[in-house]
Amino acid sequence: MTEHTIPSADILSGWRKSSYSGTESNSCVEVLDNHPSGTPVRDSKTPHGPALIFAPAAWSSFVSAVKAG
Repeated sequence: MTEHTIPSADILSGWRKSSYSGTESNSCVEVLDNHPSGTPVRDSKTPHGPALIFAPAAWSSFVSAVKAG
């Protein structure tokens, strides 16, 4: 079975703030591009906490839905 979380997201580097996050600095969703298992997503308020990993198709569907409003 594929792992769907990273218990401690701070072990990875290259996180970026989602362009759809709010303008408040501590209210952000961060994503990591080019991870071999999919797209990791974490809450910027807890960078040492877990990250969820979304499969490519699921992430693409989510981004399309956000763009569509």
